Amino acid sequence: MASRRIVLIDDTPEIAELLSFALRDAGYEVFASGYTVTVNEMVKERRAEAVVLDCSSFDMSEALFDAVRQHSDHAELPVVIISDTPEEADASLRSRKAKKVVLVPKPFTGSQVARALGQLLE
Repeated sequence: MASRRIVLIDDTPEIAELLSFALRDAGYEVFASGYTVTVNEMVKERRAEAVVLDCSSFDMSEALFDAVRQHSDHAELPVVIISDTPEEADASLRSRKAKKVVLVPKPFTGSQVARALGQLLE
């Protein structure tokens, strides 16, 4: 079985590297980038099946989430958001009636993110 393709956006290179290793160990093919407004181009180019967003502020992740969901080809794409303000993030996502999204609070482990992806991709 081919591995699932994931775009990981993380604005902390060290965390992105560690999370990439953990997700690869869990069987995912990971394409990592720092914060970028070209997330939709990455998703399309890499034929990603899900996106993981881990930005230092939820506002950054929220902007990328909106960009992905407003793109007609990616409106239903599963998204994992890692947040150090989970209550704020949860309220924001509920107000958007967001579907196919799992919120992982910080501090987190790679296995938590892998489980969240597995849940979304089942």
